[in-house]
Amino acid sequence: MSEDIKNKTIRIGTRGSKLALWQAEHAAAKLQAAGFKTELVIISTKGDQVLDKSLDKIGSKGVFTEELEVALRQGQVEIAVHSAKDVQSSIPADLELVAFMEREQVNDVILSFDPNFKLERDSKAVIGTSSTRRRALLKKHYPNISTAESRGNLQTRLRKLEEKQFDALMLAYAGVVRMGYDNLIVHTFPEDEFVPAAGQGSVAIECARNLEPELKKGLKQALNHTQTHVCLLAERAFLRTMEGGCSIPSFALARLTDEGVSITGGIVSLDGKTLLQETMEGPTVTAEELGEELANIILNQGGAEILRSIKSEREE
Repeated sequence: MSEDIKNKTIRIGTRGSKLALWQAEHAAAKLQAAGFKTELVIISTKGDQVLDKSLDKIGSKGVFTEELEVALRQGQVEIAVHSAKDVQSSIPADLELVAFMEREQVNDVILSFDPNFKLERDSKAVIGTSSTRRRALLKKHYPNISTAESRGNLQTRLRKLEEKQFDALMLAYAGVVRMGYDNLIVHTFPEDEFVPAAGQGSVAIECARNLEPELKKGLKQALNHTQTHVCLLAERAFLRTMEGGCSIPSFALARLTDEGVSITGGIVSLDGKTLLQETMEGPTVTAEELGEELANIILNQGGAEILRSIKSEREE
């Protein structure tokens, strides 16, 4: 890599929450280890500003990414750091996802200040969550559970939990452990039953497509985790084919196997009564094709009807 590239300060666009800053600092540390200088640029997004509405009410497309993408286009930052599960299924043509960082454990978990809290089939607890997928899966597997909207950063949600606005919180393990709150975990959902959102547990790095090729190559070498990247290609192809964002109760999880890559994906109706889920496996070079094929199977099994039903319900 040329000295000009090495001497360039990489401006990292990030949201301002503690978790977003953890992710940006994690990326910065990797870049510094590779010899780059870094600077964090904090940018507020629509998802940070509108906290009195659920994600499906404010529109899921780019809720947590749009303002960061504007900064990329305008050359205010070289890269933007996102939670991979927040990135819309289709990236604008002038931008690209250059790297996916090594994935954390993917499971959904329950947090409570009561160490004796138990989640059982007949539980009647109120669980705080802002995820359409989690609400629908809870209705499927725990029909007596009630859910309450819990928008805001992790610290805000924990304050609401402390104020007893709900009995427990449902979150991604990755964010909880990264913020050091894993001592509050009272239940871990098995990943084959509560399949996570596409990208859950990974950090995505976005840049402008016209960024200098040598710089782009250096950023990818410093930040990309090859195994995670293969899995995310499959999951995001599934999501893209389903035409689902973070307000659609679809899910996908790919894993590397001895034979290549395996992907489990599906969708659940909002009332939890219909769950469609399938698994496919193939060579790693076909990761994206596998994701697309799996999505088409789910759509043909009734997934398209579930999506139509959700759309018409939200238009009412």
